[in-house]
Amino acid sequence: MGLIDKVFGGSAATTALGNAATSVAEVFVPNATKKMEAAHDAYKAALDEHGAEFQYERPGWFDRFVNGLNRMPRPMLALGTLGLFIYAMIDPVSFAQRMVGLNYVPEPLWWLLGAIVSFYFGAREAYYFRTKPVVAAATAALSTGAAPGEDNPALAEWQAKAAGA
Repeated sequence: MGLIDKVFGGSAATTALGNAATSVAEVFVPNATKKMEAAHDAYKAALDEHGAEFQYERPGWFDRFVNGLNRMPRPMLALGTLGLFIYAMIDPVSFAQRMVGLNYVPEPLWWLLGAIVSFYFGAREAYYFRTKPVVAAATAALSTGAAPGEDNPALAEWQAKAAGA
C-alpha cells in the first residue's frame, strides 16, 4: 500500500478526490477538449444548414443572367482592347480624337477604374489560390527526384526497420 492510499483511505477515495479536483478546476478553466468539440459541432451544424439551402438548385432567369454578367468582364476587356487596335487602323483621325478626349478624364477617376479592375482580378486570383488542390503541391515535392527518406533521418530509420522486419 502506498502512502497516498493510507492518507486518503484507499483507491476509491483517491479516485473520488481526483474527480473532485478536476471538477473544481473546470470551474476556473474550461475543459479544452469539450470546448473544441462544441465548436466543431456548431461549425458542422452551420455547414449542414448552409448546405441544405443549396441542396436543390433551380436557377431562375435572374440567376442565369447574373452568372452570365459575371463571366463577361475578362472577355470584354480583351476584345475591347483588340477592337481599339482595329478602330485605330480603320479610322486613325477619329481614334486620335477619342484618345484626346480620354486625356480630359480626371486622374482620380483613372485611379478608381484601376482599383476596381485590380480588385476584380485580385479577388478571382485569391479565390483560385484558396481553392488550389493540395495534391499538386505534394506531387511537385515528390517530382524533385529525391527519395522520401533522404532529408528526414527519422523516416529513413523507420523505413529501414520496416524493410528489415
